Amino acid sequence: MLLPLLQIAIVSALVVYFGKWRRNMRRRNIQSWDSLLCQLRSDWSARELSEQFLWKEGLTATTNDIWQRLDGPRGLWAMYQNARVLLEMADYANRNTMPGAPAIDPMILETLRSDAMQIRLCVLMALGQYALSQATEGVKVNAFRAADIYSGMAARMTVLLQDHAAVILPDFVAAM
Repeated sequence: MLLPLLQIAIVSALVVYFGKWRRNMRRRNIQSWDSLLCQLRSDWSARELSEQFLWKEGLTATTNDIWQRLDGPRGLWAMYQNARVLLEMADYANRNTMPGAPAIDPMILETLRSDAMQIRLCVLMALGQYALSQATEGVKVNAFRAADIYSGMAARMTVLLQDHAAVILPDFVAAM
């Protein structure tokens, strides 16, 4: 008696999950560029991380400097949220490549996906450590790692948009 109820519950949960997943995928596929730009966090800018933030990968600051420039957990959370949006922007650029432009290399898209996941993981680790012990060296190292990956991801997104969707690049630069 218990086994059939458990099976029904599991199947029902899977049906609900896949229904929500499908709805979210459909919603994501019909988003406009402007709606994606509006989703970027406007209350925090990553321009503070590096002098040539969108044009060059890498950070030239110490872990303490980056922690201060991030404004602590506020900047970490903004990077966490923006990583998802940047990934959706890459998918948007892939779906809407300009006529005559070469197709986007799948390796670039995979690198951006990997960057987004690494950023989110580093941010969650840093926020978890921060909740337990405030701004220790481990928190600052994870924040630095997340900021470094975020800087690289933003630079790769800039190159991708410049090569494949130059019309929307100025909006991206202004929003970042």
